[in-house]
Amino acid sequence: MNESVDRTLEADCRARIRAIPGFPKPGIVFRDITPLLADGPLFRRVTTHFASTCERLGWAPDVLVSPEARGFIFGAALAHELGIGFVPVRKPDKLPHDTHRVEYALEYGNDAMEIHVDALRPGQRVVLIDDLLATGGTMAACAKLIAEHGVTVTGALFLVELSQLGGRGQLTPWPVHALVDYPD
Repeated sequence: MNESVDRTLEADCRARIRAIPGFPKPGIVFRDITPLLADGPLFRRVTTHFASTCERLGWAPDVLVSPEARGFIFGAALAHELGIGFVPVRKPDKLPHDTHRVEYALEYGNDAMEIHVDALRPGQRVVLIDDLLATGGTMAACAKLIAEHGVTVTGALFLVELSQLGGRGQLTPWPVHALVDYPD
């Protein structure tokens, strides 16, 4: 958890994030954010918080990069708030143009992601954003994909962090900001 997190916002988010034990498989506690997303004023507060975090930390992104699917929700909303571009990272064979691809490990399996080869320009400042940071595999894969474009990653934003899984370590050297932490 970051010291700068608004404790009222954090508490309001916690009240709207459901714990679903055993989903998608036994031993996993899924953090369901759909009740939070259904609360328009709270979703707006989260987006505003992310925008002010980017400003306060001096990240000044030119574009946001988000993996599917829930990352798109926060990435698109924040890109709109900041008036900047949004670049989706998708599962294989979902993007219609030439792509780069990377395979990676998840908390509960393996996967791959792709990005359009022309999605980013060298020198752009990028902030990565997703709903949840667990082992860091998804965002590390995003970072690997975009590194081929010659961009600068200025930081990564998450609604939820499962800090006991050590995902921040996968994102070194970039700063990470999470609004809500579930340490156990």
